[in-house]
Amino acid sequence: MSYSADVVENRYRLRGEFHSIEPNQPIRNEAGRLCGVTNPRRLVHTHSYGGEYEFFSGIAEGRLIGTRCDNADCEVGYESVFMPFRIYCPDCLQRTTSVDLTEVANRTATVHSFMITERTGAFNTLEKPIKFINVEFEGVCTILMGYLLRGEPVIGDRVVPIFATEQPTYTILDLAWVPEGTDRSDLPKGFSFAK
Repeated sequence: MSYSADVVENRYRLRGEFHSIEPNQPIRNEAGRLCGVTNPRRLVHTHSYGGEYEFFSGIAEGRLIGTRCDNADCEVGYESVFMPFRIYCPDCLQRTTSVDLTEVANRTATVHSFMITERTGAFNTLEKPIKFINVEFEGVCTILMGYLLRGEPVIGDRVVPIFATEQPTYTILDLAWVPEGTDRSDLPKGFSFAK
């Protein structure tokens, strides 16, 4: 499929073939009985980041960008810091201010909880088993979900972020975690510590 997408005058301009249909193929059992049919389709999904572009640009550049509520009239969330990135404060619904949390994560990120899974959803590209971790940072009122690429997860252990900056996908998969003290030579190909 050949396609391209760009933004002109604040509107997406899509060109090319964004979907294709291929012939169905019968699925038969060993006796030749029809059991089903494949229904192959190829589709290009276009996802707009809108106000979250700063977060995804940041991780592609080796930085963690969160947000803070600066509305002094917010009774609950004033000065609350959010990671993952939130465009609006969930308490007062006012636009938040972007803040760089890279150094905070490098100094204070710990494993809050974790889950190890052998089974994943469709289109998973992570190597199994996947070690999902929930990461908390000092001074941040929310918890960020990610995945541990080296070592075994332990609640309370310190972790540091690593970033796929060589060939970023501009998705959350560009951000992963390793135990504090991991040597640069032990990072997966294409990943680096924060810049």
